[in-house]
Amino acid sequence: MDALNSFLETDLGNGTAIGDFLTYEYIAALAGSLVGAIAIIVVAFFVSGWLRRKIVKIALKYEELDDTLFIFLGNIVRYVVLIFAALFVLNTFGVQTTSFIAALGAAGLAIGLALQGTLSNVAAGVMIILFRPVRLGDFVTVAGVSGTVKDISLNTTELATLDNVQVIVPNANVWGSVITNYSVYDTRRAEWTFGVSYGSNLAEAERVIRDTILSDPRALQDPEPFCQVNNLGDSSVDFLVRVWCKSSDKFSFEADMKRQVKEALDRAGIEIPFPTQTLIQVSE
Repeated sequence: MDALNSFLETDLGNGTAIGDFLTYEYIAALAGSLVGAIAIIVVAFFVSGWLRRKIVKIALKYEELDDTLFIFLGNIVRYVVLIFAALFVLNTFGVQTTSFIAALGAAGLAIGLALQGTLSNVAAGVMIILFRPVRLGDFVTVAGVSGTVKDISLNTTELATLDNVQVIVPNANVWGSVITNYSVYDTRRAEWTFGVSYGSNLAEAERVIRDTILSDPRALQDPEPFCQVNNLGDSSVDFLVRVWCKSSDKFSFEADMKRQVKEALDRAGIEIPFPTQTLIQVSE
């Protein structure tokens, strides 16, 4: 008890003791500020979490909306609410938030200068999420890499190549390069070039090629298929064939038709030539 009295009588200067500050009014005001700060923090966490869940549910409710975009927006709203709550708490205890915000801005500028590369990836990630040039599940070629998009974060984009190898591409490289997206449209055009010998019946060759390809159920009749002589080569007459199909069928369709057309031309007795050279020897 004597130690407590001695502490309360400690002189702070100008004849003012510590006990002069620890009045009932001061303690009551401090307790009120503390309770108010706790209430603000609890309400802020509740409101921020509720808003985030509401925003994410919008994307889950409508399939045409991008889940990644709304998850990102939900997190942004949550952090904004928490930041404002922190400022209210500081005001409750009499802290001047103007100077605090200025100091925070200066610190942010310094950190931004030190992390230019990382922040450029974050900025590119925001642009990718907002404008959605690629989506999860798309097969794309970007920054010289082809693969299926597995994940899009604020820093990187994850691709899985055709042989199932993970490739991590910085978002700055994704946003800053040409993006070829093979999954956007439902249909694509398959294309072949078939060569026949100069002695072949061209009308019969065209009929065999056209009937073989168009009889496949993967071939679409609209847009209209194209099959005509396109080139007179050194050793063959070349037919250019273009037929539309579903995007998911393109690679298998092209591969299957190469074999089937070759076998059909063989059955029809139409020769498929290969490059040859004729050597003429002249004796002196």
